[in-house]
Amino acid sequence: MLLYHQMKLSVIIPCHNEEKYIEKVLTDVNSLELPCEKEIIAINDGSDDNTKALLKKLKGGINFKLLEHNKNLGKGTAIKTGLGITTGDLIIIQDADLEYDPADIPFLLKKMEGDVWAVYGNRGIKRWPKRGFHYMLGAKALTFLVNFIYRSNLHDVYTGYKLFNLNKTGKELFKNIKSSGFEFEAEITCKILEIQGKIIEVPINYTPRNKAEGKHIGLRDAFKGFFTIMRCFAEKK
Repeated sequence: MLLYHQMKLSVIIPCHNEEKYIEKVLTDVNSLELPCEKEIIAINDGSDDNTKALLKKLKGGINFKLLEHNKNLGKGTAIKTGLGITTGDLIIIQDADLEYDPADIPFLLKKMEGDVWAVYGNRGIKRWPKRGFHYMLGAKALTFLVNFIYRSNLHDVYTGYKLFNLNKTGKELFKNIKSSGFEFEAEITCKILEIQGKIIEVPINYTPRNKAEGKHIGLRDAFKGFFTIMRCFAEKK
């Protein structure tokens, strides 16, 4: 059993053109009542809308650390940038678009115990973006590939809600990740499974959006995910 009162949770929030949602995301995360200390780290990943200005304004009322990329370097790079200044024992990635509800974070924390390395939020397939069947297909196909190669039984490798215990994984595991974009989701999963780290999944709330609503991930990212998984498999051999 984890002694949460002795631990700290680092919430890493990569942001790219999220002026519509970023204030609510930060407000909701900041207001969470957790069994442990928390720190919030937002990374402005080269936004060219009003996200940068909003983040600077919000720092006046919300306690969070702000990091900047001068240009868009991708979700994976943003996560690694944030990880560089984390001081927590646990880290969770919070997307800045409200597809994932911060109210689920305490539930994920409760499942982080014993020999668990990571807790993944399983989105299920209840509702996907309109005209977005390929999102579902891509996520399912990449999850199947990971399970086939690593003999695992995961349901949602590409979930954006991943809670990690750094006392198990160590920061070095993340520093060695090569992925700069959404393929980070596949690579970090492969790396944990390679060293037989335990990943468990729990159901979470998920409110998907489509391209018209600002969704960033696309078909190109599915191909990147495929080649990333195959690269990890080749390196493993």
